[in-house]
Amino acid sequence: MINLTDVSFGYRKQKQVLHGISLDIKPGLIYGLLGKNGEGKTTLLNIMCGLLFPDSGTCRVFDEMPEKRKVVFLQKIFILPEEISLPDVTVSDYINMYAPFYPTFSNERLRSCVESFELNMDDAILRLSLGQKKRVAITLALAANTQVLFMDEPTNGLDIPSKSIFRKLLGSFVSEDQSIVISTHQVRDLESLIDSVIILDNKEIVFNKSLDEISEKLNFRTIEANELALYSELSPAGKMGVVRNDSGEKSHVSLELLFNATISSKDIIKQIFNA
Repeated sequence: MINLTDVSFGYRKQKQVLHGISLDIKPGLIYGLLGKNGEGKTTLLNIMCGLLFPDSGTCRVFDEMPEKRKVVFLQKIFILPEEISLPDVTVSDYINMYAPFYPTFSNERLRSCVESFELNMDDAILRLSLGQKKRVAITLALAANTQVLFMDEPTNGLDIPSKSIFRKLLGSFVSEDQSIVISTHQVRDLESLIDSVIILDNKEIVFNKSLDEISEKLNFRTIEANELALYSELSPAGKMGVVRNDSGEKSHVSLELLFNATISSKDIIKQIFNA
């Protein structure tokens, strides 16, 4: 569905943000795009939806070049940015304004989101709090029902109940022919949803594996005294960390521990997954 081959990009010639990015995004999966601030997560999303153009390499979505911004292409994608800017209209007018652009728009999904988020369709958007505005923007993103959905930090600004509702809605809506890419720092908010993990570091993709592959190769658990780990940190539950999975028993994948282990032990992680 989405293919990037050797994509590089920089906002200035002397300063690349992304270098040699090759990536395949398949349908039916939710991808978590992780990385430190400034590593190019938002830039990568914008390239895939045609808002930025690669300096070199190719990006194709539905076998189309996103930068051409064809109508049939735009009808199949939706990007929810981290910073949302909404018009001075009611919630109902906002939804009705954008729904016609998406042939796949689902009124059933719209009703589910409105009811779950307890939205008042007659509310003036500019009078809403940040969290309420975010719920409105997420509602449109999910109701558009596009084949590809890009979300940049979707849980920022949401309170705890709204984050839970968001997870339930997204988990119930994803279909076999849809790809969802979520860029986030809030890994604990989305841990139960993500099928595959992509990690950006130092302009490159340093990790790209499914949760099944991760749980086969790594264990996430309490680390015993004097036990060597790929990464560990103290927590209220004790010393938690990441070790090789030599037992064959699968553990729950902690995205936070995985990210820290990958950044701190890049070469070892690469060896484990290439073995």
